Amino acid sequence: MEQATSATETSMSYELRLTQEPEFLHAVITGTNSRENVAAYLNEVRNECVARNCSRVLIEEHLEGPRLGVMDVFEVAAEGSMRAPAQIIAMAYVDVNAGGDLMKFAETVAINRGLSVRVFSSVSDAREWLLGEDARSTNAAQDDNDRPGK
Repeated sequence: MEQATSATETSMSYELRLTQEPEFLHAVITGTNSRENVAAYLNEVRNECVARNCSRVLIEEHLEGPRLGVMDVFEVAAEGSMRAPAQIIAMAYVDVNAGGDLMKFAETVAINRGLSVRVFSSVSDAREWLLGEDARSTNAAQDDNDRPGK
């Protein structure tokens, strides 16, 4: 099922398309790159994960324009990580326009705040990781259920 939403505030110009895959929610974002847009779409994705009770999400970002600065990336990653719902056990992130190591920096900030997130250069690699996470999480849950007292 695919669903599209658009930012309604005049300062924000992005479109968020959501597709519910069997194993995860796939969010595709297009529009203008800005701190406000990134924070807003992350909030929308978070709300959708809560509403759909999803535990895995693939974010595919196609925002155009100048890249965010280091402090903006730090603050968005830190705030987004703190607001992430507890049920999200794996988040894969693909920024098709990223350059340099700034997205790896964002990944480190999020991981240091307890979010299981990985940054990828391709959707296929991100999908593979999410599906691998699915298998490992399922095995860990089964192991937990096999323990005495469970």
